[in-house]
Amino acid sequence: MTTSTAAPPAPAQQGGRHQRSIKNYLLDARFQLKYSGFLVGVALVVSALLGAFLYSTSREVVAQSQKVVDESRKVSEIVRMNIKDDPMYKDNPELAKSFNDESGASEMKIVQQQQSLISKQRTMLQSLVGGLLLMCFIIGIMGIYITHKIAGPIYKMKMLLRQVGDGKLNFRAGRLRKGDELQEFFETFEQMVEKLKARQAKEVATLEAALEEARRAGVGDTSLSKIASVRDEMKAALDV
Repeated sequence: MTTSTAAPPAPAQQGGRHQRSIKNYLLDARFQLKYSGFLVGVALVVSALLGAFLYSTSREVVAQSQKVVDESRKVSEIVRMNIKDDPMYKDNPELAKSFNDESGASEMKIVQQQQSLISKQRTMLQSLVGGLLLMCFIIGIMGIYITHKIAGPIYKMKMLLRQVGDGKLNFRAGRLRKGDELQEFFETFEQMVEKLKARQAKEVATLEAALEEARRAGVGDTSLSKIASVRDEMKAALDV
C-alpha cells in the first residue's frame, strides 16, 4: 500500500508566488520604499496631530463632566445641611428620606453618565488609533502601487538605455503597460532610437558605397579590412 506525498509542496509554491508578486511591484525598492515611507511619515505626523487634538478635546469634556458631578455633590451637601434645621423636614422624616433618595438617584445618574462618557472616550481613542494605523498602512501600500507605475517604465528604460550605450539598436522596445506613467517620455525615446537607426543605416550605406568605389579604384581588401570591419559592426547593430 502506497501513500501520496505530492500535496505538501503546494504551500511553499504559493509562498514563492506571493514573494514573486511582491518583487514584481518592488522593481526599484530603494526609490519606491523611500517615496512610500515619506507618504507614511506625513500621514503619521498628521495622524498624531489629529489624535492629540481629539484626545485633548475629549479630556476636557471628561473634566467638565467631573466638575458637574462635584458641583452636584456640593449642592446636595449644602441642601442636606439646610434641611436639617428646617422644621418641615424634622417633623416629616419621610419627606427628608424622599429628598435624600432623589438626590442620591440624581447623583448616581450623573456618575453613570460620566462613566459612559469615559468609556466612549476610551473606545473612540482605540478606534481612532486603529483607524489611523490602518490608514497609514493603506497609504504605504498605495505608495508602492503608485510608484510601481513610475518605477516600471524607469526600469525598462534603464535596460534599453544600456543596450543603446552598448551600441545595440536592434532591440524591440515594445510598449508600456496601460496605466503606466511616462508614456510620452517612452515615445520620445522610441523616436530617438529610430532616428539613430536611420542615421546609422545612412552611414553604413555611405561606407558600403565608399568601399565599393575603393575596390573599383583598385584598393585591395587588406587595406579596406578595418573600414569593412567598422561597417560590419555598425550593420550588426541594425540587424534585427
